[in-house]
Amino acid sequence: MDDGYRDRTAFIRGAKDIAKEVKRHAAKKVGRSVDKVQDEYTRRSYTRFEQDDDDDDDYPASRDGYYQDPADDDKEGGGGGASSDDTEGHDEDDEIYEGEYQGIPKAKGAGAGGADGQPAVVAPGYRDLAAQAAERRKDQEELAEQYEAILQECGHGRFQWTLYFVLGLALMADGVEIFVVGFVLPSAEKDMCLSDSNKGMLGLIVYLGMMVGAFLWGGLADRIGRRQCLLISLSINSVFAFFSSFVQGYSTFLLCRLLSGVGIGGSIPIVFSYFSEFLAQEKRGEHLSWLCMFWMIGGIYASAMAWAIIPHYGWSFQMGSAYQFHSWRVFVLVCAFPSVFAIAALTPMPESPRFFLENGKHDEAWMILKQVHDTNMRAKGHPERVFSVTTIKTVKQLDELVEMDANTGTLHRRWRMRLSCLFHQVRNNFLECFSPEYRRTTLMMMAVWFTMSFSYYGLTVWFPDMIKHMQKQDYALRTKVFVKERVEHFTFNFTLENQVHRNGEYFNDKFMNLKMKSVLFEDTLFEECYFEDITSSNTFFKNCTFVSSLFYNTDLFQYRFIDSKLVNSTFLHNKEGCMLDFSDDNNAYMIYFVSFLGTLAVLPGNIVSALLMDKIGRLRMLAGSSVMSCISCFFLSFGSSESAMIALLCLFGGISIASWNALDVLTVELYPSDIRTTAFGFLNALCKLAAVLGISIFTSFVGITKAMPIMFASVALGVGSFLAMKLPETRGRVLQ
Repeated sequence: MDDGYRDRTAFIRGAKDIAKEVKRHAAKKVGRSVDKVQDEYTRRSYTRFEQDDDDDDDYPASRDGYYQDPADDDKEGGGGGASSDDTEGHDEDDEIYEGEYQGIPKAKGAGAGGADGQPAVVAPGYRDLAAQAAERRKDQEELAEQYEAILQECGHGRFQWTLYFVLGLALMADGVEIFVVGFVLPSAEKDMCLSDSNKGMLGLIVYLGMMVGAFLWGGLADRIGRRQCLLISLSINSVFAFFSSFVQGYSTFLLCRLLSGVGIGGSIPIVFSYFSEFLAQEKRGEHLSWLCMFWMIGGIYASAMAWAIIPHYGWSFQMGSAYQFHSWRVFVLVCAFPSVFAIAALTPMPESPRFFLENGKHDEAWMILKQVHDTNMRAKGHPERVFSVTTIKTVKQLDELVEMDANTGTLHRRWRMRLSCLFHQVRNNFLECFSPEYRRTTLMMMAVWFTMSFSYYGLTVWFPDMIKHMQKQDYALRTKVFVKERVEHFTFNFTLENQVHRNGEYFNDKFMNLKMKSVLFEDTLFEECYFEDITSSNTFFKNCTFVSSLFYNTDLFQYRFIDSKLVNSTFLHNKEGCMLDFSDDNNAYMIYFVSFLGTLAVLPGNIVSALLMDKIGRLRMLAGSSVMSCISCFFLSFGSSESAMIALLCLFGGISIASWNALDVLTVELYPSDIRTTAFGFLNALCKLAAVLGISIFTSFVGITKAMPIMFASVALGVGSFLAMKLPETRGRVLQ
């Protein structure tokens, strides 16, 4: 009996806490529509009580303007002294506006009382949800106009430029992440003994992680805040990037890079949405385009660090054969610095005030906007100017997550309810992107993002692979062929490279302390020969015969002898380690150099797009750049040399970057604030999926034909530019 009573008491206490919290939130955040309902309610109530004046004795005495039904006492089980559910949670302190002591003006519809000082009344529960949604949309439109006027008063100055560099570090970390794996592969493949399939998976896993991260953090940023989500995502990126520089196995390295990609995936959708909500209409397109330059700086930083660090093999140590820390791991560690610096710089920055207003948090938004105003005015030499905004519109909330009391349920249950509520809110935001109002826009943007990413990432990866293929072809043309040579009592202690030996005879020769690179011995006899300390790469013995020969401390493993005979020959103390062949180290320098030039080439496109974005409009910039990129693809068929391919890569990158800048600005401005990062995150996730498909398809044609990749890229860019012209122009519009 006692247990049942305690459970019931705890349940009632929890219900009281929830009722108190709901009442407090409703009293603070109800909009002007509630005032209208209140007036009507007051009029009807006054008429009813006037008509029933003779029956007043049937009601118990009023308490603080609330009437109590005796049945309420029975429901509570607390006796005659217990308060009713209607009055539970009423606090005298609530009558005072919470921000008054800080000098914060009251929001429209905020406070415990209505326009006449009477208690606010929550809208009836039977109101149509569609009508509430329409009312919320109307509030958002009014807020958008007022918010633009507030940003005009705050001005553009020190605060925006500080935030520009802080968010630029986060965008720089995203640019670095794209290049890390490609730069370390030539060195990491030796330490981890990676096959071609493993290398391909390692190259794609980053995009898969960024795809998941963009969708996840984009959805959460609309519910728990831009700044908070960005800090969490950057922290995950920096932690797992740090771990990836120390792990030894391929599986753990793959997992760390996947989770690192999940973390950094949220940077692009959050950074652009976050920064745009501090920019006035006439500054938005230009400064969002300037922000894109940090992605280019990230690529330059990664290329420069790879060039400066990885070739220095002295920057390494090892603990036996189990643990090795080579220079490429130092490079991976250094690449985590932009993310760490971004976390440190972002920590003191405020949350987006637009996010607070969209979620009914008037006081917090007003204080941040005042901070922006005062910071800019002090920097401009006008500290005496006062922030004149006294009232800011807040948006009516359709759903809220009410904090539960610590005594209500178990910790696991409370967290499960919160996560379940959060999941449904994120899901509803995602479905809102496909509502009738935004369905056409979303489908068109999906097509544009997909075609742009498919062609851009496919070509940018195909270019270096084509250059490598050309280098191999040129290398093969310089192969030296030796036929029917006979060598006796000779010591080979120099490098043998790019040679073919056919029908030769070697008698009592010594091969000592040498490297064999791309050497083929075919139909050759080795008699009484001695091989010691041999390091080989892409070296094979085909249909050869070894008689009374000795192999000591070599890496000439069994797979290098194709259809060969070993008669009375011995292998002693073979070298340990990976048994795979790898490319020459000189190719790594070419990768760094090509990436550096390709990234630097986008600088002119960034400058042009930033200067013209607000002058010619987003659609003209997007469509024009896409058409020019499509035309530049046709010149790829004339790239018959290594230098020509590098020049065409730079041309394509410099032209196409304007399309990306316009697309980022357009995506920010097409969606309202409550679903902005959700939509941006979804489209960016689709972008990464298209990148994976483009890379896989384009690279499959390397060494086969150049026509198919060029045709695919041209068609995709042409379709994207055509669809882009069907989108609405957002230049000159206030941020929804």
